[in-house]
Amino acid sequence: MNEKTSLKVKVQRLGSALSNMVMPNIPILIAWGVLTALFIPDGFLPNKDFAAMVDPMLKYLIPIMIGYTGGRNVYDARGGVIGAIATFGAIAGSDVPMILGAMAMGPLAAWVIKKFDEVVVPHVKAGFEMLVNNFSAGLIGFVLALFAHLLVGPFVDILTNVLAKGVDFLVSAHLIPLANIFIEPAKVLFLNNAINHGILTPLGLEQAQATGKSLLFLLEANPGPGLGVLLAFTFFGKGSAKATAPGAALIQFIGGIHEIYFPYIMMKPALFLAVIAGGVSGTFTNNMLGSGLVAPASPGSIIAILGMAAPKGIGNVLAVIAGVTVAAVVSFLVASVILKNDKSMVSDEDLAAAQATVSSSKAVAKGQAQAGLDAAVAELGDIKHIIFACDAGMGSSAMGASILRDKVKKAGLDIDVTNRAISTLTDASDTLVVTQEELADRAAKYAPSSTRVAVSNFLNSPKYEEIVTTLAGADSAAPIIAAETAVSDNDVEIDLNQIDEVVFAHDAAHTGSATMGLETIQAIFKNHDVKIPVMDVEFLGLGAYNAANIVIVTTTDTTALAQKYAPNAQHLSVESLITTPEYDKMVARMEK
Repeated sequence: MNEKTSLKVKVQRLGSALSNMVMPNIPILIAWGVLTALFIPDGFLPNKDFAAMVDPMLKYLIPIMIGYTGGRNVYDARGGVIGAIATFGAIAGSDVPMILGAMAMGPLAAWVIKKFDEVVVPHVKAGFEMLVNNFSAGLIGFVLALFAHLLVGPFVDILTNVLAKGVDFLVSAHLIPLANIFIEPAKVLFLNNAINHGILTPLGLEQAQATGKSLLFLLEANPGPGLGVLLAFTFFGKGSAKATAPGAALIQFIGGIHEIYFPYIMMKPALFLAVIAGGVSGTFTNNMLGSGLVAPASPGSIIAILGMAAPKGIGNVLAVIAGVTVAAVVSFLVASVILKNDKSMVSDEDLAAAQATVSSSKAVAKGQAQAGLDAAVAELGDIKHIIFACDAGMGSSAMGASILRDKVKKAGLDIDVTNRAISTLTDASDTLVVTQEELADRAAKYAPSSTRVAVSNFLNSPKYEEIVTTLAGADSAAPIIAAETAVSDNDVEIDLNQIDEVVFAHDAAHTGSATMGLETIQAIFKNHDVKIPVMDVEFLGLGAYNAANIVIVTTTDTTALAQKYAPNAQHLSVESLITTPEYDKMVARMEK
């Protein structure tokens, strides 16, 4: 690894660590933001007694909780406690909100006590464990609190003031939009957490305390640039990128999962210009209109953003909407020009390769190499809880949990499905932990006795069907049968009157062509008012579709594999998933 790559990796891992400290405490930031907007002298409902909570919450509660969380992430509850002690020392040594100090002292204190335990605990006599544990944590916490009070607090005080003056200068000179030149590419490279939670959130809280709101909370969270790119692909894209862009736009804009548009940028690097132009123009609009949020919006959903804008009045809400709209329009226009003038065909393989690149970058950002579990879902046994675990326990894991929760409910299973940060997992044999593939190793560390399943995408995985089928007591492992020859286009006539569902089967490398085939047959069905649902599934998930009332569509070179997993289903083998005449023939037979 060269020096440049090494630096990138270090920054990405720093961003992940900062995010893990801040994200669990977002509810506190929101509570503080609402408290500030309502009860300070300039708020909607001025109240002297309630307003007395504003300053202590920002000065004490928020930093101490961040310090505790940072310590806990390093060394469980013991690290969290000593992290809180050390953070208080930094708070007492400064006059500014000690967010940065908490991010430094929490993990540092936990690391110190962890190293102490590794050296001392093995030599402690039986019966003295509690005495040594309590006094060691107390004394080490005492020393670290003094260190933070004398050095860390004053240093962060100076650093925060310098940064705050720099931000004030950029805002007053209307130069703050230039920050998006760096922020937008950083988001796609997964450096956004280091920028957003490490710099923008602490400075934004300082600014919001003084003025009631801050533009800094909008710099990274604005969904407009990503929305513009996805809309451009919707109208001017090609292949599976065009087909999948509308759904991605909905997830990104409403759900706040910005990561979903990163592969589209990686597929066509010139689109960095589109998101940069959108980010700069959106921030410029917000700056000119004086808009801002009272607290961080997380995730970056339009719903969360408007919720944090509303306490400052309808004028501020309209200004924020204007900033998002301008960002989306500018990004859309620039991306449209790039896509319309692109003479090369954007293939499904391009999107798949881009998704793989983004997945790899994300794995590096989280400090993990690509790691996966066996492709087949393990024997689940007596499972009472299902947990979706990701880095922060929000965003895509929450959406994945929602998807599987719905499937579990429809299957009539009495199993709770939740989501949380991977660092908060508890080991239990009656728990199934679902993680992304790049986090499989970390899940094994935190929950070694739990059943673990790794998926490539929380939002669309065939393993969910396998999980539900197995938990419901069905045999999800379809019998493997020999198939010497594939079925040709004309060897079988499918009667759609006897079919309840059409399934396109594919492997991970050919998701795009299956998606395009799905779009093709859905269009034919729509034109002929055929109400049969159509979906795509990876081969390993076909066990859930092993029934005579389901037709599985595959290419001729993969039909035999599909028959192994679903021998009882009907199979349609075609030369091309996109241009075959078999779809029209099926519909014609149905209408006779």
